[in-house]
Amino acid sequence: MTRGPGACHGSVGVHIAKQDSTPMILFVGQVPSSVLGREAFQEIDYLEMFSTVSKWCDQIPNTESIEEYVNRAFKVALSGRQGPVVLALPEDVLSNQVAPKNIKPHQISKQSFVTGDLLRIKELISQADKPIILLGGSNWSKESRRGIQAFSENNSIPVVTSFGRQDRIDNRSKNFVGTLGTSVSPKLLLAFQEADLILVIGARLSDMSTNHYKLFGSEKSSAKIVHIYPDKSEIDRVFRVELGIVADTGEAVQQLEKCLWFDDSKSGLWLAKLRKEYQEDTELLEIKRHSNLVRICSKLNDHLSESSIITLDAGNHTGWPQRFIKFHEKCLQIGTTCGSMGYAIPAAIAASLVFPRKQVISFVGDGGFLMSGLEISTAIQQGLSMVIVIINNASYGTIRMHQELKYPNRVIGTDIKNPDFVSLVRSMGGYAEKVTTSDEFFNVFEQVIKLRQVSVIELVVPKENISSRLELKDILKFKQ
Repeated sequence: MTRGPGACHGSVGVHIAKQDSTPMILFVGQVPSSVLGREAFQEIDYLEMFSTVSKWCDQIPNTESIEEYVNRAFKVALSGRQGPVVLALPEDVLSNQVAPKNIKPHQISKQSFVTGDLLRIKELISQADKPIILLGGSNWSKESRRGIQAFSENNSIPVVTSFGRQDRIDNRSKNFVGTLGTSVSPKLLLAFQEADLILVIGARLSDMSTNHYKLFGSEKSSAKIVHIYPDKSEIDRVFRVELGIVADTGEAVQQLEKCLWFDDSKSGLWLAKLRKEYQEDTELLEIKRHSNLVRICSKLNDHLSESSIITLDAGNHTGWPQRFIKFHEKCLQIGTTCGSMGYAIPAAIAASLVFPRKQVISFVGDGGFLMSGLEISTAIQQGLSMVIVIINNASYGTIRMHQELKYPNRVIGTDIKNPDFVSLVRSMGGYAEKVTTSDEFFNVFEQVIKLRQVSVIELVVPKENISSRLELKDILKFKQ
């Protein structure tokens, strides 16, 4: 991208990639070397700017060094805990020519289990009455998803996914019992207080996946933690672990899936209890509480194509798709653990570019759409196919919820005066319709998935549906 202004826009993506552990290489234009340090037009000190939100940031000093720096950038981005690398390119470095060095690419080593690790895991699980597997992180393949499902089902261990990582296992599996994050079930949080062993595979134990660092390590929880992660620096970072194993997620699962250690007589009742609570939590709620979002996200499972990608923005509106859509290897979830608003539509564009035959559906709030919604013009120009669902409650709902929880009836800056979304989308060449009920939604949805173009469904919902677990009136009543 171009210099300073472009870098400022790109910094959001770098921050997301860092927190999501996503490998990325960002090339940023820089002023000519001859004027560096004079605050020339659009000049920024990128090393100062990006050093804390990237795995590595540097400036390529000359054209002869480009190949060396790029080679190293790929190694850093793909090694250990994967993440973003930022390289600055002064204008004169780009304009010169040199002969290629033909440097051989670095080999990315993957650390595997050893026999002792497996035996120790088996020993710790054998000592536990209420174990839980917690999945997360990046770099999960179709094989690793199937492998961890086989291991959990063969050994009767319940599985939970970390925030934004629900597709790490088939949610229809008899061993899947829920997900952590912003819309977590209260009963699942209680289950972690009862658990005596947590087997963490691939997940960082961040605040979003540990209930603001309260899930483990409290007086109520005596669970031992086994943490399998590709980077040593993340193990024992916040919580003391009983066993830490530095290993690639795919390599670890490949070893675990072969293990048939326990039958359902060991943890069967524990698994049955948690699975029952999960099923109760994801069933359609009683008629009086049937919001359109509950109905839509519940029934959407029956309307998805054989291969789908669901992209999620930030905000309370994502609680419904996270809670009611069943994700699996053919229904993937793309949602940032960074929680950056405006993420879902660019993510949908990228997904449609890479996987043009998949059905791409994007959930975005009205506030998130206002931050990046005009990017659909890029999607239209590229002839992409996607369905964007705008959840329009004329409010920054998450912020409104926290305002009401802490300062009831003191609403500041959370009401939104929205444009006419349908006219806006149509003016750019997309298809758009506004709906207010679940029946209207599916009538339109069945039409737009056949169009194979950029289509927007604006779903108007009341502010009262403040989250998938709270209504605005409940908060206000509680605070009175």
